[in-house]
Amino acid sequence: MSLRQKLNDSMKEALKAKDAKRLATLRLVLAALKDRDIAARTETSRDLLGDDEILSLLAKMIKQRDESAAAYDAGNRPELAAGERQEIEIIRSFMPAQMDEAGVKAAADMVIAELGASSIKDMGKVMAAMKERYAGQMDFARASALVKDKLSAPK
Repeated sequence: MSLRQKLNDSMKEALKAKDAKRLATLRLVLAALKDRDIAARTETSRDLLGDDEILSLLAKMIKQRDESAAAYDAGNRPELAAGERQEIEIIRSFMPAQMDEAGVKAAADMVIAELGASSIKDMGKVMAAMKERYAGQMDFARASALVKDKLSAPK
């Protein structure tokens, strides 16, 4: 079952269960997905986004909510921060499990070895391969810093 179908089915379940927070969050996700689908349309292609692009969208939504929660905490609005964190948990439930630091390091080492990357010039190729293989499974900002350290370290 595709990720898009899981999101739609979960929205229907939330509607039947009268779970207002989950329903509202899933509607936001599906609305953002529809916007992305429309933006991706071309004259010749009406293809919908694939699961990897949906995972990227979900990761972006989590990051936005995390920033909002931090801003609400700084503004002394814990009830709004809690609402953002609830949305994060709902969205995360549709993503694969996140890799821990050791997993990210192992994945980076493997991709670097496979591609024969030896300098910072190869960073783009390494990150592209990692995003393709591990979409939604890691924080690519941290992974990028890790890859940069590995590639710029003296041999």
